[in-house]
Amino acid sequence: MFRGVNQINLDAKGRMAIPARYREQINRCCEGQLVATIDTEARCLLIYPLEEWEEIQEKVEALPSFNPAARRIQRLLIGHATDLDMDSNGRLLLPAPLREYAVLDKKVVLLGQGRKFELWSEPLWLATRDQYLQEVEGSGALPDELQSLSL
Repeated sequence: MFRGVNQINLDAKGRMAIPARYREQINRCCEGQLVATIDTEARCLLIYPLEEWEEIQEKVEALPSFNPAARRIQRLLIGHATDLDMDSNGRLLLPAPLREYAVLDKKVVLLGQGRKFELWSEPLWLATRDQYLQEVEGSGALPDELQSLSL
């Protein structure tokens, strides 16, 4: 289970060090094998353990290819999916096309999302987070599913 907000630096080659607290879990669940793809709703990357990604890819591939919206999602998610191997120092090398899509520069934020991570440029994450907080303050309306949730 991945959770938490982690500020990380990318090096000049596009490598990032996975925070130490996740490394053992990543090695245990997927032997350091991860898959990164683009998020189709925001300029960030989604990073999955290999097994989690394979389940998602199977579902996406099963969508009807004659449906234009489904085909678009297949092309974007599967087309950008890239295998990543965590090295012995806990680092991942992010390919340039993925870094460019997510506007990743030196400062990035790794956001734990349960079974996956999101990787954001730090300025974009801070702006998006602030926008989300303003939306919550402004509307006050929550989906019915969240109305019954007790935190």
